[in-house]
Amino acid sequence: MKRDFAALEGEFDLLVCGGGIYGAWTAYDATLRGLKVALIDQGDWASGTSSASSKLIHGGLRYLETYDFKLVRKALKERRMLLRAAPHRVWSLRFGVPVYKDSRNGMLKMKAGLMLYDALAGFPEAPMAHRCFDKRGFSAQFPFLDDANLKGGFTYGDAQTDDARLVLELVSGAMAHGAVCVNYTKLMEWQEDKGRVCAVLVHDEVGGETKRMHARQYVDATGRWASKSEAVRLSKGVHLVMPALQTDQAILLTAKEDGRVFFIIPWYGRTLLGTTDTDYRGDVDKVVVEDADIDYLLEAANHYFKTGWTQKDVIASYAGLRVMKQSDAQHPSSASRDWELRTAPNHVHHIIGGKLTSAREDASEVVDAVCAHLGVNRRCTTQDIRFPWKPEQPYAIWSKEMLARAQRLGIDATSAKTLLRRHGARVEELFSLVEVKPMLAERIVPDLPFIYADLVFCASNEMVFSLSDLLRNRLPLIILAKLSEEVLARILSILVVESGWDGENMLRDSGLCTSGELK
Repeated sequence: MKRDFAALEGEFDLLVCGGGIYGAWTAYDATLRGLKVALIDQGDWASGTSSASSKLIHGGLRYLETYDFKLVRKALKERRMLLRAAPHRVWSLRFGVPVYKDSRNGMLKMKAGLMLYDALAGFPEAPMAHRCFDKRGFSAQFPFLDDANLKGGFTYGDAQTDDARLVLELVSGAMAHGAVCVNYTKLMEWQEDKGRVCAVLVHDEVGGETKRMHARQYVDATGRWASKSEAVRLSKGVHLVMPALQTDQAILLTAKEDGRVFFIIPWYGRTLLGTTDTDYRGDVDKVVVEDADIDYLLEAANHYFKTGWTQKDVIASYAGLRVMKQSDAQHPSSASRDWELRTAPNHVHHIIGGKLTSAREDASEVVDAVCAHLGVNRRCTTQDIRFPWKPEQPYAIWSKEMLARAQRLGIDATSAKTLLRRHGARVEELFSLVEVKPMLAERIVPDLPFIYADLVFCASNEMVFSLSDLLRNRLPLIILAKLSEEVLARILSILVVESGWDGENMLRDSGLCTSGELK
């Protein structure tokens, strides 16, 4: 993946603005249909809401309470397809749901809900189907949960991903099929002729050049305009990064304060606790985690724990904004997560709302609309298509071979499994780096499954322009660990030698403090 701002020349069939999950799927789909496509983002790929999610590919069990069966069915269909088409990118994850004497939903109601969830998913096989446990059985699965008033519980299957890697793989796939994808390209102005957008002015945030771009159709997947519209609703979601728990399963819980559902999710050797869901009316460029957000999540979780977390246990936190259709719902958690395509009088298509899980199907409708305006009759081909980095061999056979090779190279088992999920078929290029320099098999941080070969490969091949791009969006080290000055210095020294980086300039321009945390 090489950035080429100069390639934004001539006329494109479609310009997509916004390099998050919806922009990436739209660009990928349109390119596969044979359109000449450009994709730009004013920052790094997936640097906004698309990397601030709960990292889940799921139907949304809680949406059954609001009778949003259509959305759940659509999301579960996409979950099933993604598990099949991208086993390296999307993997199964079981969730536990405890039922207490004072729970809003008792054992019978939860049983009925999970039976419906399985039915909407097409009655999945045993690894994904729900199971019921009595008090003793459920406590054995989650020994850290308070069982004083526990009646029993359930587990059920959903799926997990690395959201930033998902976006990056789609961008890579679009580029491989001919799309021009350029990050750090800011949209400065929509230019109109007779009330219709005819060009845009874009600025190269890296090189400083400004140029005029032309396209026959335009899609705004940025969500930024929505903050100025009364027809949308912004909700802030916050996640805390906490220490690992004694489980490889996630947990779905209900906050006693307001009845909201929240998750406790294992991720890369840490635990994600989230999310909040509060109306937001502030600056969309300055979304921050506030003390009240942290207090809310810790209190919600500690209600269920035998030994609670404190603020000292918080390793890091992150926040994102959801753009939703306007609704009369009193609380944003009750508002629909479904999406909408709006075409403005100036003929720009705007994407409103949506979910990480169902973005592919929604993007196909966006490209359908674009093709209709262009007079192009080409159908979507992204459903069930092999993902760009998916190995050609059957995944189980391939992964067994790659894990054995990683072991021979001195890469520990957990880091090797992580490499396969992060890079898919490209993992052999990382193995080649380790063959030349065995020290690159070492972990960057001892208790996190990321090795130096991963760092070097991303820095050299994934359109990275600052240390924060690398340590936040390519390898999520900043949100999983508090990097010491010693670790940060070693990272820089290796990048200077192996990737030719200018260490001093990268540190100055990265937005990193010496502690390794984002400013």
